[in-house]
Amino acid sequence: MQKPRVLLVNDHPASLLALHSLLERSAATHEYEIVTAPGGEQALRAVLNTCQQQFAVILLDVNMPGMDGFEVAEIIHSHPRTALVPIIFVTAHYADELHRLKGYQKGAVDYLFTPVIPQILQNKILVFVELAKKNLQLQQQTRQLEELNRDLQVQQMNDLKRVNAALEAEVIERRQAEERAHGLATRDGLTGLLNRCSLTEALEHAIGRAGRQGKSLAVLFLDMDRFKAINDMLGHDVGDGLLVEVAHRVTGAVRETDIVARLGGDEFVVLMESLPTYSDAAAVAHKIVQATNTTFDISGHCLKSSMSIGISLFPQDGKTAHALMKHADLAMYHAKQRRRGSVEFFHQELNQRLHDRLTLEHELQGALENEEFELHYQPKVDIGTGRVAGVEALLRWRHPRLGLITGAQFLGAAADSGHLVAIGEWVMSAACAQARLWLDANHGKIRLPIAVNVAIPQIHAELPGNIRENLRRHGIPAACLQLEITESLLIRDLEKATAVLQEISEAGITIAIDDFGTGYSSLSVLKALPIDILKIDQSFVRDLGKTGSDTAIVAAIVNMARALALRIVAEGVETQEQLNILRTLGCDEYQGFLHSRAMPPQSIATRVPQIAGV
Repeated sequence: MQKPRVLLVNDHPASLLALHSLLERSAATHEYEIVTAPGGEQALRAVLNTCQQQFAVILLDVNMPGMDGFEVAEIIHSHPRTALVPIIFVTAHYADELHRLKGYQKGAVDYLFTPVIPQILQNKILVFVELAKKNLQLQQQTRQLEELNRDLQVQQMNDLKRVNAALEAEVIERRQAEERAHGLATRDGLTGLLNRCSLTEALEHAIGRAGRQGKSLAVLFLDMDRFKAINDMLGHDVGDGLLVEVAHRVTGAVRETDIVARLGGDEFVVLMESLPTYSDAAAVAHKIVQATNTTFDISGHCLKSSMSIGISLFPQDGKTAHALMKHADLAMYHAKQRRRGSVEFFHQELNQRLHDRLTLEHELQGALENEEFELHYQPKVDIGTGRVAGVEALLRWRHPRLGLITGAQFLGAAADSGHLVAIGEWVMSAACAQARLWLDANHGKIRLPIAVNVAIPQIHAELPGNIRENLRRHGIPAACLQLEITESLLIRDLEKATAVLQEISEAGITIAIDDFGTGYSSLSVLKALPIDILKIDQSFVRDLGKTGSDTAIVAAIVNMARALALRIVAEGVETQEQLNILRTLGCDEYQGFLHSRAMPPQSIATRVPQIAGV
């Protein structure tokens, strides 16, 4: 009896050789023949050759130049003689459900992903080899019995048909299982909401309906505020629990006919059809904000978050799914920039802002080379003595087109464009150079440390060495320099930051936590960090004397700092009443417009006797 044949089709010689090697021993043991083809045309010649017996199974590569696996399979199954030849697709497109479904639609009996597991491949091939052996045995018996009894020949053919029918039933069952799996793949595994792919499909259908009926629809792009900080501090289990609860509240805040989807991370989208006006969309958005702005109880943790929302409307803000999603996302970004927990509609001005930001990013490339940056200095005043205890270096850009602009106006663009580290190194060098000038004016007396803000991208292993080099090059002691690290940025990578800051602290440089109270750092985090100063964020100072809650918060921060032996600096002090309260609470230093704004070095020298050498 002839041996069953297995056809391996792959345009990559190494892959073809690897598959042949995986099956070679099995072929010898189980008595079947391996045939190889380096492409689709060669495979068709081998399969459609009427002089050769049919293959037990074909192992077919999907991605081949010229004629891909799907085309080869379609031609093979379109020919009556080869319509039932089993085909197993092999591909590197892992977990692509649509790609896999297409394979089954083209008649595949199975679908494997590379790299294949040898035992699985051998067992799958062996199933069809054994089936082919049985078919060959049946065919041989049929030929023998034809000579004896035509009736027996008919019976044998019926047996063969039953075997083929069983195989076809198995293929159908597998196709149905894949279709069910495809249906499950349209949902987000954590929240059960539609996923990105399903949302895009639903949005495209909704746009088609709205266009035909002359109606509007709204896309709401939702992003949770401070979710990453919660996730990093409390762990992914708490973060996942928060996402599930947020999904539940968002779903409860919209109509049953509205579609809620999770794009991934902390981003959600709501699709609402048949909304005639902007105010209708805004009303739903504010309802979502209100529903998600209350406290969440997740695994014993009392959490507070908020939702920033951007809105785009069809047809005025876009006529495709891509345009509506992009514009809603852009509106959400500006909502978050304006005020967290707010709602923003898309409008063309946002595109202009985006264009301006991209222009700014491009112009930043030449700002360092053209020496357009400069430092201004804002004094920090000792509350007890009224004397200036130090200054904070604040970056300014003498922009050739926009004039003098503050760091808040361009540092975001610098971070996005990758210029932040280079600018930070320039600030460090310029501050040290200025400290040298002030030391010379004071005949070498150390009186006024300069505080320099350091962004998270700058906190890397080379930062301590960079600081030491600046101190050495400009000939200034470590006491002339302070570092300020923003609290909310620090906890993004606490382990790395702690090691770097420890090395800097051991060199004698004072370290301050800036904008304290706006992040989620705990007492244990503060104890682990080598810090000397806490700077209270101006958002708590602004309403001192107006609300009892802010006074209580500042008092709590001062008491905590005292327990940790840290100095306290209050930011944004603008009134005498604020200063009096801070003095009563025991705050050490303050800075703000009450004393002075940030000034260039030549101006501040006239305000601060220590700098002027008096």
